[in-house]
Amino acid sequence: MEPVRVLIADDQPLVREGLRATLAQADGIRIVGEACDGLDAVRLAQATRPRVVLMDIRMPGLDGLEATQRLCGPDGVPGVRIIMLTMFDQDEHVFAALRAGAGGFLLKDVPGEKIVEAVRVVAAGDALLAPAVTRRLIAEFARRPTVTPASAAALDGLTARETDVWKLLVRGYGNEEIARLLSLGESTVKSHVQHLYQKLGVRDRVQLVIHAYECGLLRPGVAMTSAERMS
Repeated sequence: MEPVRVLIADDQPLVREGLRATLAQADGIRIVGEACDGLDAVRLAQATRPRVVLMDIRMPGLDGLEATQRLCGPDGVPGVRIIMLTMFDQDEHVFAALRAGAGGFLLKDVPGEKIVEAVRVVAAGDALLAPAVTRRLIAEFARRPTVTPASAAALDGLTARETDVWKLLVRGYGNEEIARLLSLGESTVKSHVQHLYQKLGVRDRVQLVIHAYECGLLRPGVAMTSAERMS
């Protein structure tokens, strides 16, 4: 198996050095470059084609948010996954970063093994959020206005089974659990998930969660009913 190619982007040399030292000791991870700002990150990512970018959200010039938008956009790097790093668990850009395409969001003070784990999780196509970030994401939607008909229209193109899978997926169920609850094969669940990505135009499960709130599939503070669990 090829190692996970990682690019580090942070304007602080000591932070880059710490991340490099941590990741260099991990099996199956290869550091392909280090960037000191967002422009450098975009340039190096386009040149080295990493699987994962550890991206500081606050950098001079082009910040991590704009760099993420460029890398995850139509003219970006295909397949790249972004883990946003910040010193602040109340960063006002959390939602924007996730909406831009970030697949993970971690605080810089997490232990080194958590950084390694995050790289592996995000590289595998899953999403990873610190608990504080998840709480902030939900709070963001709690402050937003009622869902509009235009945003709810996103549900119209889905089959009933795709909607069932989506409801369970965005509440944290894994493919194996969804297959058991809906009496489906795990490969069928994976197929439904891919269809959701394609139909909704999202990259990963984080964006599926965001989209679920935006179109009214989920509402902050409303728990899933037993009927939903078994739908």
